Amino acid sequence: MSAALDLQPEPPVSARALLETTDWSATSLGPRENWAPALAIVLDTVLDSQIPKVLMWGPDHVMIYNDGYREIAGDKHPAAFGGTVPDVWPEIWDWNRKVIETGLAGQAETYRDQPMRLFRNGAFRYVVFDLFYTPIRNSEGAIGGVLCTVIEHTEREAARSGLRQSNERFRAAVAAIHSTLWTNSAEGRMSGDQPGWAALTGQTREEYEGFGWAAAVHPEDADATVVAWNEAVAARSTFVFEHRVRVASGEWRTFSIRAVPIIDEAGALREWVGVHTDVTDERLAQERMREHAGVLERQIRHRERAEEQLRQLNETLEQRVAQAVDERRAAEAALNRSQRLETVGKLTGGVAHDFNNLLQVVSGNLQLLLKDIAGNDRAETRVRNALAGVSRGARLAAQLLAFGRRQALEPKVVNVTRFVRGMDDMLRRAIGEGVEVETVFGGGLWNTFIDPNQIENALLNLAINARDAMESQGKLTIELSNAHLDDDYARRHEVAAGQYVMLAVSDTGSGMSPEVIERVFEPFFTTKAEGKGSGLGLSMVYGFVKQSGGHVNIYSEVGHGTTIRLYLPRSTEREDQEVEVDTGPVAGGTETVLVVEDDEEVRATAVEMLTDLGYRVLKAVDAQSALNVVESGIPIDILFTDVVMPGKLKSPELARKAKERLPGLAVLFTSGYTENSIVHGGRLDAGVQLLPKPYTREALARKIRHVHANEAQANGARKALHGPSLAPAAPGPATPAKSGGTGAGAGATVPEPVGKGTILLVEDDGLIRMNTADMLKDLGYVVVEAGRAEDALTAIQTLPFDALVTDVNLPGMSGTELADEARQVKPEVGIVFATGDRHVAGVTPGADPRVTVLSKPYGMEDLEGAILRVLASERALA
Repeated sequence: MSAALDLQPEPPVSARALLETTDWSATSLGPRENWAPALAIVLDTVLDSQIPKVLMWGPDHVMIYNDGYREIAGDKHPAAFGGTVPDVWPEIWDWNRKVIETGLAGQAETYRDQPMRLFRNGAFRYVVFDLFYTPIRNSEGAIGGVLCTVIEHTEREAARSGLRQSNERFRAAVAAIHSTLWTNSAEGRMSGDQPGWAALTGQTREEYEGFGWAAAVHPEDADATVVAWNEAVAARSTFVFEHRVRVASGEWRTFSIRAVPIIDEAGALREWVGVHTDVTDERLAQERMREHAGVLERQIRHRERAEEQLRQLNETLEQRVAQAVDERRAAEAALNRSQRLETVGKLTGGVAHDFNNLLQVVSGNLQLLLKDIAGNDRAETRVRNALAGVSRGARLAAQLLAFGRRQALEPKVVNVTRFVRGMDDMLRRAIGEGVEVETVFGGGLWNTFIDPNQIENALLNLAINARDAMESQGKLTIELSNAHLDDDYARRHEVAAGQYVMLAVSDTGSGMSPEVIERVFEPFFTTKAEGKGSGLGLSMVYGFVKQSGGHVNIYSEVGHGTTIRLYLPRSTEREDQEVEVDTGPVAGGTETVLVVEDDEEVRATAVEMLTDLGYRVLKAVDAQSALNVVESGIPIDILFTDVVMPGKLKSPELARKAKERLPGLAVLFTSGYTENSIVHGGRLDAGVQLLPKPYTREALARKIRHVHANEAQANGARKALHGPSLAPAAPGPATPAKSGGTGAGAGATVPEPVGKGTILLVEDDGLIRMNTADMLKDLGYVVVEAGRAEDALTAIQTLPFDALVTDVNLPGMSGTELADEARQVKPEVGIVFATGDRHVAGVTPGADPRVTVLSKPYGMEDLEGAILRVLASERALA
């Protein structure tokens, strides 16, 4: 067994390992300890990137690349590492020599869909690359080499899928008229997958290849069929014939055959497309007519009708084939455009990820520095200016993520009419007084399921683009209407058929040419003067709408303005109400936080911020190291982990395993961009908490308190349900004993109850709701439960109740909105807000004795104290 294990192939050598072990003194770069700091910094960036990159450095262009480039190098790796470009890629040296000379002259270059012929993996192969060349300067400021970013998309499986669908539609049309479709090569040989012929005859691919199909033809008809077929191939003319074929059941059937040559634009014969139409019944009918003279006239009419149908079918076959070919070409062109944007989207998403990590380091250290220089007004101003720059960088990264469809959307049910009207003042300030604004709203507009912040940014971007196109003088029209995209439109524009809300923005500006329209959604493409625009506005709009399941359509003519239509997915749900963000003071804690982050600088910044907030902090460089810490038995309260993590063990799996070992563990993810591991359909998975990078100290503090408090409350409910053996200790146990928690009732003087009553309990977490209801019942109250504010509205209107206990952050309508609705029905009712934070927006402690805040985690005594206080105040006012 050990000998067998020794024969297993060794894992690929990593680029970073090669950097350490290569004898650089044998190259023009010299010993590594003599390398300039600038080169070391560049190499760290290259090796850390997940996108294939190769640095060509020095006078003889020594190659140093990252792990992503190993796929490009193929079997040339690892020998290519440290080699020179002419030696590694001699077959394309003429190409590389020119681009390197251009790069050394200080000019960056980009080549998209660049075909090349490479010798790799033992053979010459044709490949297609996107290539991005960037000159890199050394410590003295001179250009020392050229960095090349490579994206290979030789295989276009998606394109073949589109073509396959077109072919399947054509085959379905043929099948509908009881025919079998087949194709032959230009030389007249059958090859490749022929599902129609295989289903008809039962032949396998090996059996029908070449002229093997003739074996299924009746022996008396086979020779004549082959001769007639070869004559048609030689003449490149339509083939019409009739013969008998043994079908899969073993029966001989008679078929009428018609095949046409497909000629390409250059006049070359590309392939043959033909059909076998079963005419056995017609031929048998002819036989019966000869045998039964008495019914000859009726049989002749039947034959004539059948032959007329066959003639009409044959006459339209060329048209059907041409139509199918046109559809296939159109599908291929649309797919090519989509793939081009998808490729650029992947690149920009990766760039945004790296950029957000850098911004997190800068932002975190600036916020920590702000505390150190408190009282120095001049220094504080400079640091705040720098933080404003970080915010602008974060917005830029967010636009890149929007185009790449890698942002974590938070869609809500939105009434777009009310939403657009609410933006009226903002739009008018943004576009100026010289632009006339007209809004047109259709009647009975549907709600839409969309991220409100993103649609606000999209509409603002479209309005500003329109203003610039009109040079701040003209008319801007915003139109809203219901729309239905049918199957034909959906098939041609890569969108799901169905109902949408259409938001159109039209201007009277300069318009765009077809060439500009073709590229208008590409990131960084702009027709504005240098410094007047980033070229990301429309890219962001396109990516956001596509990620949301919608569609973007643009119509423009030079000199006649532009109209951009956004088709937003319809929702049949009730409109969600916006929840105000709490702006009260932030608080830290003393719990233990395990920080998992592979970027050393980001990790150090997060650790320092959490330590500054009072937490005990442990740290790990990857998911496996973090799991080792968890399994060591060290008490941990909160797991704070990056989503994108090196190694086989990924962050979501780490979180799952950690919670198996520590059931009361709170988990908070962070990331510079979203991954499919926690985001599906553009939305965070249920129960997942995410803090996007770059984040502020305040955002980190609030999110940590929220996830810990909510988990603690849920853990208390689990203990009450299953017993303490299934969950570790947590603050606020659901027992009648003193909880020791931080709820509003802890340590407070509780008035004696005037009498038990009915409590309306609203909580979306099922475990917390069940546990809290049990506490209230044990305290002697009648409990009416609801999982959503919308469900509670019915109870408010129909049932008597004495107090409302509600979570603040509910799906749809918020707890504060629900409390307002309850006060409309019962003005003096007591309100208890249960929340994971210590502050509720719009609620001032002590301002209204009928309102109190119950902080999670809470126990039975905290809960009873909060209810008794609001009931006593309510009855005092009654």
